[in-house]
Amino acid sequence: MQIYIVRPGDSLYSIAGRFGTDVNTLSYINQLADPSRLTAGMSLVIPGGGEGVRGETEVLAYVYPNVSSATVGETNPYLTYLCPFSYSARADGSLSGIDDARLISLARAGQTAPLMVVTNLSEDSGFSSDIAHSLLTDGTAQETLFENILTVLREKGYYGLNINFEYIYPFDRDSYSQFVAKAAERLHPLGYMVSSAIAPKESDSQYGLLYTAHDYAAHGKYLDRVLIMTYEWGYTYGSPQAISPVNKIRDVLDYAVTAIPPGKILMGVSNYAYDWTLPWQQGRPARILSNAAAVNLAVSRNAEVKFDYTAQAPWFNYTDAAGVSHVVWFEDARSFRARLQLVEEYGLAGIGVWTADQLYRPGLYVLQSMYSVVKLL
Repeated sequence: MQIYIVRPGDSLYSIAGRFGTDVNTLSYINQLADPSRLTAGMSLVIPGGGEGVRGETEVLAYVYPNVSSATVGETNPYLTYLCPFSYSARADGSLSGIDDARLISLARAGQTAPLMVVTNLSEDSGFSSDIAHSLLTDGTAQETLFENILTVLREKGYYGLNINFEYIYPFDRDSYSQFVAKAAERLHPLGYMVSSAIAPKESDSQYGLLYTAHDYAAHGKYLDRVLIMTYEWGYTYGSPQAISPVNKIRDVLDYAVTAIPPGKILMGVSNYAYDWTLPWQQGRPARILSNAAAVNLAVSRNAEVKFDYTAQAPWFNYTDAAGVSHVVWFEDARSFRARLQLVEEYGLAGIGVWTADQLYRPGLYVLQSMYSVVKLL
């Protein structure tokens, strides 16, 4: 596999001829809406060639229950774990379930291990610090939660558990560490894998509702895998910037590998784009797009794709039909490759994708060209 950057005057036909392939293949791999049109600066994945597989890696992917079976089916060969998102824990330890039978069946059919995801999402207002506090400090509620988790694991045929508690009060840090230790103590003897998803920190002392209660050393000590959510520097209500800048990811990993065994770390990978209107105003949300939709938007607007070499991320400006200016930050084959190179560099277990709901075929081709994906079933 090669990555080619489109130049002014290129056509898909001329590129196909140059590399000994055909237009239909290039259009399919790169998910082009209109093969007759390209725009300067966009990346194209070219099949064949390449440097060879570097070794094995694990790939975890979150998906929402309504993800299409076709998307899961095409992604399955590239996954180690599939995580239907999510079972929401209530303050009393009961669970709000999801329709996950189809996804579990699809995962296992592709030798992908399904993981049960448990969150402290409330039913109406996002992640709840109060729900987390109750579950971490009320012994009765915590025991009820573990029993309910065990029931789901057994009845649904999950391979293991992924704990995704966010916005935990800083004063609940020790309680959360004790909780993950207890989860491992309860589930490991029964043969279940236990993992967590934690915020991207650059030091143990990093303070805040997102960070303080996530004790890297404790999660690394007790759990089998720890997914670090290295994305959302650029986020819905934030200022325009790269979503998963490689330079920022490095800052997190430099600390993470001192607290967590590298072979337990899954590095978070974003699989989406944001479209901000300009000039940016605080409180005005960005529009979320798939990476494929972002590329096709650039082509339709004849917008030149730029590349930030510090962040290792592509972006472009365009003007909509109403004359409003926009900037879009997204991921392409180059940014996927740059982040996947960190897996080998830091000796990580692999990556965790948020989310695999929208297929981005070039990313799968880049992954396949670099690593052999571990299968556990």
